[in-house]
Amino acid sequence: MENLVTSIRSCIVCKDHLPVTPNPIFRIHPKARVIIISQAPGSIAHQSSVPWKDPGGRQLRLWLNCDEETFYDPTKVAIVPMGFCYPGKGKTGDLPPRPECAPLWHEVVLKSMPEIKLVILIGNYSQKYYLKRTRKKNLTETVRHFHEYLPAVFPLPHPSPRNRFWLTKNPWFDTEVVPMLQYAFAKAVSD
Repeated sequence: MENLVTSIRSCIVCKDHLPVTPNPIFRIHPKARVIIISQAPGSIAHQSSVPWKDPGGRQLRLWLNCDEETFYDPTKVAIVPMGFCYPGKGKTGDLPPRPECAPLWHEVVLKSMPEIKLVILIGNYSQKYYLKRTRKKNLTETVRHFHEYLPAVFPLPHPSPRNRFWLTKNPWFDTEVVPMLQYAFAKAVSD
């Protein structure tokens, strides 16, 4: 595992396409029980080297009913984005994750964590990559049909404050999805 972490941390495959110096941000451990696969680190994570230490992370921890100590315990929760480095700003938010990372690193990362019980897929990029043909026509429908992917996978929207409109438009998420997410997450980290 140490060699893998060192290799990822020193990766510069996409450095010519990034607006900043590469800073791969992830957390892995061979005993991790849950893996969160999301888009890519934002500018706050890039600056601090700590994933999900922002408003979106606070919202995600609320959805999970998870305190920071558990969330940042790599023996319980692994954090692996589709793109390990901050991709830069676009017109309506951050740019998409660099396409090089997932094919280069994800398979070996997942094989290094044999105790994963739950894969949480946050946003379209991870859902397209991992769910492939079983993904529904859009993120809303994929999340609405979360039960079809259980017990191993749980698709979620991004918890960013920018998604307030989506959350307001889809009140079933809070009443139907969040309680099941909390149950699945608690079961996975305690099994």
